[in-house]
Amino acid sequence: MKQLYKKLLTPFIKLVIAGSVIFCTIITAGYFYYAPTLPSVETLRNIRLQTPLRIYTQDNKLIAEFGERRRIPVAFEQIPPWLIYAFIAAEDNGFYTNSGIDVGSLMRAAWELITTGHIQTGGSTITMQVARNFFLSHERSFSRKFKEILLALQITQKLSKQEIITLYLNKIYLGNRAYGVEAAANIYYGKSISKLSLAQMAMIAELPKAPSIYNPLVNPERAIIRRNWILSRMLKLKYITQEDYNLAVAQPVTARYHCLPVEFSAPYVAEMARQEIVKRYGQDGYYNMKVYTTINSADQLKARQVIIDGLNRYDRRHGYRGAEKNLGNDPELWKSTLKQTNNIANLVPAVVLQVNKYSVNILLKNNQINMIPWQGLAWAKPMIDVNKTGAAPKTADQILKTGDFIWVKKDNTNNYELAQKPQAQGALISLHPESGAIKALIGGYDFNQSHFNRAVQASRQIGSTIKPFLYSAALANGMTAASVINDAPVVIGSYDEEDWRPHNADSKFNGPTLLRKAFYQSRNLVSIRILQQIGITKTLNYIQRFGLPIEQFPDYLSLAVGAVDLTPMQLTSGFAVLANGGYTVKPYLIDKIISPDGLIFQVIPPRLCHIAQSSNAKNADDISKTFPAIQQGEQSASKNCEKAAIDSRVKYIMNNIMQNVIKLGTGRRAKVLHRSDLAGKTGTSNGHKDVWFAGYNPDIFTVVWIGKDNSTTLGQWEYGANVALPIWISYMRYALKNLPEKWFTQPLGLVTVRINKNTGEYAHSDDPDSFFEIFRKELAPSPAQHNTNNNFQPEDIF
Repeated sequence: MKQLYKKLLTPFIKLVIAGSVIFCTIITAGYFYYAPTLPSVETLRNIRLQTPLRIYTQDNKLIAEFGERRRIPVAFEQIPPWLIYAFIAAEDNGFYTNSGIDVGSLMRAAWELITTGHIQTGGSTITMQVARNFFLSHERSFSRKFKEILLALQITQKLSKQEIITLYLNKIYLGNRAYGVEAAANIYYGKSISKLSLAQMAMIAELPKAPSIYNPLVNPERAIIRRNWILSRMLKLKYITQEDYNLAVAQPVTARYHCLPVEFSAPYVAEMARQEIVKRYGQDGYYNMKVYTTINSADQLKARQVIIDGLNRYDRRHGYRGAEKNLGNDPELWKSTLKQTNNIANLVPAVVLQVNKYSVNILLKNNQINMIPWQGLAWAKPMIDVNKTGAAPKTADQILKTGDFIWVKKDNTNNYELAQKPQAQGALISLHPESGAIKALIGGYDFNQSHFNRAVQASRQIGSTIKPFLYSAALANGMTAASVINDAPVVIGSYDEEDWRPHNADSKFNGPTLLRKAFYQSRNLVSIRILQQIGITKTLNYIQRFGLPIEQFPDYLSLAVGAVDLTPMQLTSGFAVLANGGYTVKPYLIDKIISPDGLIFQVIPPRLCHIAQSSNAKNADDISKTFPAIQQGEQSASKNCEKAAIDSRVKYIMNNIMQNVIKLGTGRRAKVLHRSDLAGKTGTSNGHKDVWFAGYNPDIFTVVWIGKDNSTTLGQWEYGANVALPIWISYMRYALKNLPEKWFTQPLGLVTVRINKNTGEYAHSDDPDSFFEIFRKELAPSPAQHNTNNNFQPEDIF
């Protein structure tokens, strides 16, 4: 028997020895063949993991992420031990003791290759997966596997186990565009890895094997089987106790898809920033870039709130249009409809369960039941048309019925009230007028309802907001604030069309009117006569100084009443010149861009450049040294330091006249802010289709536009003063709350003279109809009694 055993064993031993020699020969030959072509594993020490494009507010709050791969790199110290053990148990239980390869697994893979011609099982350790993920493709071939082995051996020699496992857990693909464990924790559980339970860690650790097959979102049954197997492996390897295991396997699947872990919602801003980055850098912009915008999160939040509230107020004034639809008496349809309907702004979908005499019971998402009391229903007069509503309802059944699908929102007392999606839309832009830095931007009622960004994409008729530019042209061309213009009917004849007969908003005529008064009362007929007197060509040439696109302006007299379409952003550029002392600035949203190499772009605002010149930065080279991050050709120093676009005296007088809009004119609602440093202008387009208010002090400029996307009327009683201005007031009350009053310094060459309020001529001190007006010195009426008070304010007028 022994001889037979020896006889059988001897050939086997020879075969093993021969196989080993052949294997070693192949390994040696393969090493010398492939080694020269392998990348250096030293690069792993300084590897830059690909992260998505991230957009931040000025105060460092994440607004959005863009890119195919979602990754949030973490350091070894941030990774919970249980999470590391879960991956080791699932993928490579010999990780801490092996040399980077598992010989037994490799032999199995080799046998498969010999017998089938293909490698079916992986046989890859965690270190080999690091080699493959960082340096190689995922093709199943002998050459790729051989390179993987060689690289794994080198990685083990060069890097510590801590470094290897950290690279692995940050690189591995875990489904749903999640790369790395921190991104996976956020996507599947909406929290950081530090807050995961043991069961949740095991669930994530199962994903590398087959991210689609074992995905808890699409296949929870398979996922829980695989999870429990990993937990049993952790128990067997003594990574967890029996009690830990029992608690973990008893947990249900809690994974669900979570949106990006943004800290602050500003989707219109995020999309603008994304488009700018792609324009600059192409598809490369989606990777490894951090973009810091100029947006202040508190100002942006307030801007969103005031636009939503303002549009809701406008819509409620025009009555209730009725329920969206009636879903009948089908509770399952009610629930499914609510589940499929997203909130819009501050509106929540609901279904009417029961109508009582003075209240209704409603069903909300997640089977919540609540009630709308009478104070939340009583407003709902039926809408007849945009200018008319029906009688006020007396009972709830005159408004709603069971099964109605409606919108509701919380009121100031935290009770629900009936609401509806506004038919109008709005935009708001607020910026620092000296630099052009945008502090808040809203492009509509809700980004998820409409991605159309009205702040930069909606070209709308600007109405009387054209007048500050027209009147500035008048002041620059020899007219004064005391010039008298006739507020009387104008008829513009036409050869082939009906005569144009413009009118004032109140359809009245005031006769001879001072230019100042005509402006703050927004008299259209005076504006037309001013344009006639100056000339259209001369006026357009002057308006061009404000950075406005005059190629879009008409070359006929309707220009005087704002018959030109501009976006809110374009109008903002023009008003910024008035608000900053006469300098042309370009509004900008992106403050700086950071790549893995550091700061690659930063804006130098024009006023900062001006400061740099006065701080020993004598030329563009000095300024570049002062601000080394400025990108070549982007708001260059020479451009930033250009001289003022308009005469500082014209600008000062125009600003002073515009302050009267707040104190005495169409913007007087803003007096509730109790500030004397505000200036602005209302605007209402032809047919009441667009309403505006643009106003500022030296620190903040803000414009508000309201209109309908289909360019239909807002209603015959809707104006800039009662729709846009209240929104502007709500925002500026917040934006200015910690800022003291601030006035422009009066430039040299101005004088104040007592004039008659009816004739605009020089008046004596005993004239009861006189007041002090401000003039450019060479245009002052005589004899002049000069007032050198440099704090001349609108209070001196009337």
